[in-house]
Amino acid sequence: MPSYEKAAFTNGYEFTQGSGYVLPEYPFVEPPELRTGQTGRAPVVIVGGGITGLTLACALAQRGVAAVLLDEDNTVGVKGASSRGICYTQKSLEIFHRLGVYERIAAKGIQWSVGRTFAGEDEVYSFDLRQQGAYNLSAQPPFINIQQFYIEAFLVDRIRELGSVDLRWSSRVTAFTQDGRGATLTVQTPAGSYRLEADHVVDATGSHSPFRRWCQASVTSRRGDDRWCIADVRFSRHPPTERHTWIEAPFNENRAVWQHLMGDDVWRIDYQMAPDSDPAEVSRESVVRERLARQFGPDTEVQIVWVGPYAYRSECIDQMRHGRVYFMGDSAKVVSPFGARGGNTGIADADNLAWKLAAVLAGRATSRLLDSYHEERHEAAQQNVLVTNRTARFLRPADGAERLLRDAVISLAREHAFARPLVNTGRMAVANPYSRSSACEATGGQSVQNVAFRWADGSEGTVNDLLRWVDGRLLLLVFGDLQAHSLRRLRAISEGTPVRCVQVLGPQGRAGALEHVRDVNSRGVGHLQGACHVFGHAWALVRPDSYLAATGESVDTSLLRAIEKSMGTSGEDA
Repeated sequence: MPSYEKAAFTNGYEFTQGSGYVLPEYPFVEPPELRTGQTGRAPVVIVGGGITGLTLACALAQRGVAAVLLDEDNTVGVKGASSRGICYTQKSLEIFHRLGVYERIAAKGIQWSVGRTFAGEDEVYSFDLRQQGAYNLSAQPPFINIQQFYIEAFLVDRIRELGSVDLRWSSRVTAFTQDGRGATLTVQTPAGSYRLEADHVVDATGSHSPFRRWCQASVTSRRGDDRWCIADVRFSRHPPTERHTWIEAPFNENRAVWQHLMGDDVWRIDYQMAPDSDPAEVSRESVVRERLARQFGPDTEVQIVWVGPYAYRSECIDQMRHGRVYFMGDSAKVVSPFGARGGNTGIADADNLAWKLAAVLAGRATSRLLDSYHEERHEAAQQNVLVTNRTARFLRPADGAERLLRDAVISLAREHAFARPLVNTGRMAVANPYSRSSACEATGGQSVQNVAFRWADGSEGTVNDLLRWVDGRLLLLVFGDLQAHSLRRLRAISEGTPVRCVQVLGPQGRAGALEHVRDVNSRGVGHLQGACHVFGHAWALVRPDSYLAATGESVDTSLLRAIEKSMGTSGEDA
């Protein structure tokens, strides 16, 4: 029997060096299929144990959904290489809070909210996200910087705590077929090969996905000549804990530079290189040290943890669902990481699909609901590709009109405030809205932030606490006083649909429903109604992924239609 080939460097990084990171290793455990010789079966099989696949596995485990996760490696992070993703958005942090790993991330990572952008020696733009209404309401901060492998390891630990999901390391999928009865995967391991059947297969294998070929999935792609080199380093003198960006860095031949602090006192420095530069040359230790010395001074002591060159490209699969296969993360799309739109989009993909799979498998929703995964997350992918491509063109403009516009914006931004927001070094990621979804009404599709309120007993809670309480069902928040007829309708809705209803009152409002909360936090301010994008006497139907399915004013048939639509039960099942 041929020996199992260890996972290769398949992430596109061409060269690495430095002292490196120490990653946990997980043992291979012989699966029952090899002992019995029988083909196994699971409701859900996840292929790929990166941040996307592990987020999905954790979300399914929390809902008690039986699943198998297959990963060809025996560790987390990029094989033997880098910290990879580092910047995690508020929406991702809210998802991790719901999954029970946020506190571990917050303890290890670095919070930041201030960003400064420079052109040459001049600061041309700055922001503080905590002063912006889009960020300052949530219980989670705007961003946390942390090496991606830490989050993945926290997710592995959490999945083990929850049970339900079988994590299988050193397990490579080598063949795949699907038909009306299910999907069949051939899995190679150090102890031999076996077959595994599934009702649903999730491809989270990354940008080199074999499932694209197996499913004959078409991809819209664009590759440029923009080249970059990452240096993960520790310093004897610490730079500020802020996001610093240079559009034209004098210490990098007037090319762009990013500077971020991560966990373990490691700084991530991204240097834009000359087009089509030689990756081995730009990442040689002596060259990297010269580059760092130009930026931080020759007397600064530097420990190089990791170095790696890379090239940006954008890809978007045309259909994120192919029969029983769901593409997510880098398997579905690859975007430039400007504005933290890389791994964060995969986390959102996983959160979107997890509750839908759980609802269908539990019989609360019809299979039609699963079609909305593509509708919602493909729209988000297209939005993120568009935004990051614009940033890429600003940072490396083509000669002619693009270069003229970029130079004019920088020149104006040095003197005039109106031009500073036009400086595009990455539009910071926010939760994508859904406007094309068959599972949302036109009044829905917006994300609900994890804001605080008070329970009936006066203790503080958050939106995520409510979502955990409803346990995979829809959450109906009804704001203001309730008339007797509305209470009767809400009771009927609670008894006949997968919905739990909660009345939301002001500090002095009179409760009419047993289940009620007060829209006031520890500072005496109420943000729950605003987070649901409604005002006055209204209702908001919130999905398990903290997105609005619909909003309205009266408890009537429009609410019932919204519930049916959000569960795929309106009309005949597909």
